Amino acid sequence: METFSTILNDEKPVLVDFHAEWCGPCKMMAPEIKRFAESHKEIRVLKVDIDKNRATAEQFNIQGVPTLILFKKGKVLWRQSGAMNAQQLSGIVKSKL
Repeated sequence: METFSTILNDEKPVLVDFHAEWCGPCKMMAPEIKRFAESHKEIRVLKVDIDKNRATAEQFNIQGVPTLILFKKGKVLWRQSGAMNAQQLSGIVKSKL
């Protein structure tokens, strides 16, 4: 069984979207994240609801949502809070890998 920790430490890059149900910008970003995931199969995309996963949100010091964190082999390559579209996200992620 895969755990959050084993997924983050994998060879495959992982983009984690920390979000909340009550967050307007998170709702706006949801289709953008989906679009990004569909066009970047080489990157694993995870969505983490901060209200249902408080310990994980605290572990990564999530202060606001949405917050995106890009991991590879357990290392944080990039982190940003705030909404963006799939094209912006794609450009940033490609520049970090």
